[in-house]
Amino acid sequence: MAAMEIINSLISMMSDWLFGTILVWVLLGAGIWFTFGTRAVQLRHMGSIARAVVGSRGGAEGGISSFQAFVGLACRVGTGNIVGVALALVLGGPGSVFWMWLVALLGTATAFTEATLGQLFKVDRGDGTYRGGPAYYIARGLRLPVLGGIFAVLFMIANGLAMPMVQANAMTAALNDSAALSPWWGAVIVVALVAPVLLGGLRSIARVTEWMAPAMAILYLLLVVAIIALHPAQAAAAVGDIVAGAFSLRAGLAGTAGGITMAVLNGVRRGLFSNEAGLGGAACAAGSATVAHPTQQGFIQAFGVLVDTVLVCTATALAILIAGRIDGSVYIPGVTGLGDDSVSGTLTQNAIASVLGQWTSWPMTILIMVLAYSTILGAFSYAEVCLDYLTRTPTARWALRVAAVACAFIGGGAALKTVWTLADVLLGTGALINLVALVVLSRWARGVLRDWEAQRAEVAAGTRAADSVRFVAAGNPYLPGRLPGDVWSR
Repeated sequence: MAAMEIINSLISMMSDWLFGTILVWVLLGAGIWFTFGTRAVQLRHMGSIARAVVGSRGGAEGGISSFQAFVGLACRVGTGNIVGVALALVLGGPGSVFWMWLVALLGTATAFTEATLGQLFKVDRGDGTYRGGPAYYIARGLRLPVLGGIFAVLFMIANGLAMPMVQANAMTAALNDSAALSPWWGAVIVVALVAPVLLGGLRSIARVTEWMAPAMAILYLLLVVAIIALHPAQAAAAVGDIVAGAFSLRAGLAGTAGGITMAVLNGVRRGLFSNEAGLGGAACAAGSATVAHPTQQGFIQAFGVLVDTVLVCTATALAILIAGRIDGSVYIPGVTGLGDDSVSGTLTQNAIASVLGQWTSWPMTILIMVLAYSTILGAFSYAEVCLDYLTRTPTARWALRVAAVACAFIGGGAALKTVWTLADVLLGTGALINLVALVVLSRWARGVLRDWEAQRAEVAAGTRAADSVRFVAAGNPYLPGRLPGDVWSR
């Protein structure tokens, strides 16, 4: 027991250092770098980002469509959008939401860059599907295959084994709260839901998340829209609290940690880690898509950041702030969570129930189940991409799938705090490797963007058909060098 306590303490210290200090500033700095490097692609091409999503459902040519590879949203929109935002409000106050918006604006440039690189350096598996992501652009772009292998191992363990555990635990906890169902019986239900999809392979995962990711976001947004529609005055006041709290313009809006500094830090931290821009997962999903030009998937993943933070996280914040104005026992800045920030775990559910009624208990339970479930599926798809980089042995793929299902059962029945922390450390270490690679390879992403802009200019001038915009690497004057492989040579 003493040895386990020491191990837990060391892992917790590493997690706090990674996610509480270094990664916040590295991710923020990278977002600024990519925003300047792409000349604010997220602002200049906002219309193209929206059009890429609308027109991405078809044309996969036997592979995985661009919209299916939007599976990254299934991981971005998760339980962190409910608990993480609530924690930001408890610690940083309403003003933290404003800084989450700012982080989302920068994060779209990061997401664009990593998804574009995931597409650019992807490889053809020979069966009509592709693989891409950090391991591949580290190996092929930086010519460091060993470092790519290290990233793949870290990310595979974190997403393929640890993530099913922690998300299954969230699912069984929700079932226990609403139906008093024991964790182990809840674990049986989790396995019954997870096993058929995980054992079906990546295309099966893509088909399920194609409708699940948008559905879960829309369901949650509808609940908050109902709250806003019923209480417009409180909603307007809540937006005012967010802006005023961001700059300490009004007394009484600080969180339990107090002050504008904590509003900034908590908003930045929650924003960065809820949308996952720069952590590497979205690039794994992006690299599996079949598209005519890498920028298409860059735009798709940039849109995912906006959905995650600007829509879903803002919805959570408004639900809590509106409920707090109606019923002071739900949320009071600087008071709620004082001495015990664990209240953030149920703050959103309590806020929605206080405004719309206790009947929302089961819909919220189902929502949390869907969020956690889709995160398991999305994270496992990242793990399969990383395993594919390491080996394509069928036995290894099946072993990973079976192990993931077993981990989901174990995690659903047992409270494994160490697994949560270990997953954070693995993901954080992988993120640092990924961010360094992104910064070094960002000139490739900028070259691809310039190629797309040049072709779109020809479309606007009438010298090129709109459906003929296609990326070809061979002899491309916008690239900083010769692209390895032949995926984009034709």
